[in-house]
Amino acid sequence: MSTSLATYISLPGTTAEAFEHWHEVFGGELNLMRYGDTPMEGMPFEPDPQAVAHVTLSLPGGELAGGDVMDGKDYPVRDTAYSLLYTVDTPDEARELIGRLVAAGGSENMPFEQAPWGDWYGQAFDRFGVMWAFSAAAAR
Repeated sequence: MSTSLATYISLPGTTAEAFEHWHEVFGGELNLMRYGDTPMEGMPFEPDPQAVAHVTLSLPGGELAGGDVMDGKDYPVRDTAYSLLYTVDTPDEARELIGRLVAAGGSENMPFEQAPWGDWYGQAFDRFGVMWAFSAAAAR
């Protein structure tokens, strides 16, 4: 196995829905495992069998991973400084992805336009409150 780095996100019982949505928007390969799909003997807690134990979404250029929050705490996703930055090949590709997120119940946070540094940049919240930042290189 080679070394890799993935972004891991925990959501409050909506992880399966979010990752299935992201798979529809971005494509890639989705692998989802619920606690009920695994042996539960010896677990230090008793999770809901329908809760997501682990999920991955492999995309060109990276991987997202996650699971449902288990401790009952509310970890806010929206209104934090955290976002997922997705760099794509063209501004049109970014506009299309932003449009899919917004059409499915998200909202545009920062218009996708040419940034002061010359490349393209913008942000959208998906319907789960996750901020997606998009960038694309300017035509050279």
